[in-house]
Amino acid sequence: MVNLQSTNQGNFKDMLLKNASILIIDDDPDVLTAVRLMLKTQVKEVLTEKNPENLRAILAKQTFDLILLDMNFTSSINTGNEGLFWLKKVKEFKSDAEVIMITAYGDIDLAIRCLKEGAADFVVKPWHNEKLLVTIKEALNKKTTGKSNTTPAGDGIINKELLGESSIMQDIFYKIQKIAPTDANILILGENGTGKDLIAKAIHQQSLRSNQPYVKVDVGALADSLFESELFGHKKGAFTDAREDRAGRFEAANDGTLFLDEIANISLHQQAKLLSVLQNRQVMRLGDNRAIPIDIRLVCATNVPLQELANESRFRKDLIYRINTVEIMVPPLRKRGNDIILLANHFSKFYCTKYLKPCLQLDQSAIDKMLHYNYPGNVRELQYTIERAVIMAEEDVLSGNDIIFSPIESSRSLEDEPDELNLSLVEKNTILRVIEKHSGNISKAAKELGLTRTALYRRLSKYDI
Repeated sequence: MVNLQSTNQGNFKDMLLKNASILIIDDDPDVLTAVRLMLKTQVKEVLTEKNPENLRAILAKQTFDLILLDMNFTSSINTGNEGLFWLKKVKEFKSDAEVIMITAYGDIDLAIRCLKEGAADFVVKPWHNEKLLVTIKEALNKKTTGKSNTTPAGDGIINKELLGESSIMQDIFYKIQKIAPTDANILILGENGTGKDLIAKAIHQQSLRSNQPYVKVDVGALADSLFESELFGHKKGAFTDAREDRAGRFEAANDGTLFLDEIANISLHQQAKLLSVLQNRQVMRLGDNRAIPIDIRLVCATNVPLQELANESRFRKDLIYRINTVEIMVPPLRKRGNDIILLANHFSKFYCTKYLKPCLQLDQSAIDKMLHYNYPGNVRELQYTIERAVIMAEEDVLSGNDIIFSPIESSRSLEDEPDELNLSLVEKNTILRVIEKHSGNISKAAKELGLTRTALYRRLSKYDI
């Protein structure tokens, strides 16, 4: 059966495109030429401009339905926020054109900020022409009808397991929706238990590779002797117990997504092997000299902060750039506010069904107790806490007395309490850091600390430094 509503919508958008006047502003002449050639048979008029300084004069002479605006120019502004600056200028010039930002992978966070400032959408270089046309049609449709056919993440769920209504999670959901259809390599950062694996799975499910394999590997758990065999495969007889040819995880994920979890835990030697494969886009099985081409979307995750990961004694910087085209920072549960209760209710329904119990509601004492806990184990700890509460509950509600947090996490939380809470130790460590910063120069260190040289020497003697 033909969907007439869908057909009519498609015809309407095609008509909008055919009658559209579009302005493209980019300092790259190749981009201007490519987009102009693509659009010249699709729209009524296309105008290109290299210099955004000419925007006011152009908009004073002519109106446009849509503006394609680059995020970065070699202009005198030179702040790194040129796209945001010129977007605001378009609004100041009273143009009613919809604006689509043109961005590179590294500027996606800034592009999302532009959306909050009024941009209709953004496209990532390099793009597929079909995708760009769809984006333009949607923006024109929004301009005409005030509606967008894109599906928002505002329902608090991006797949069946990844939930969140907080603004910080909504930003992540939106970012996933925008980057998933690209082939950008993603690095997911966050504490243990925050759901980095669910983020990786959501990226795959919303990608153009969603019907292809999704392969997860905990590379941090691979012994050095098994690393190459597990990832790249081996030939029969390549080593003891290699009784048959075996494809590695890269081959298994070909045309799909490969998720490498705990990427920070691999050795420098393993990093070199991984970098070579990513650069050459091919693997060579152990014991074989035949290169096998691979086409994968790479997603990596780690609980190590990016600044610490960037220490080259621990992790190769060139590999960081290779795996981190776009990064997603997953917040700890303690920073997600009422998402705690949303997740608790979700887990309660799940485990009530699993253990054949009637649906158990959370009473106010349970809600208060959960909202005031720090969750060192994050979402994983909350999940196990609710499972235990459902199993042990004897009433038809879950009360504060039913919510018993893991003693393992509680003890770890106490162990992780920073020694810097001791004021004397704070002072001592601060003095040491400032002296080290100034390479032992006491005069400069004293000046930064707001002390006289004599007062600083007294403290050095006090702390036996």
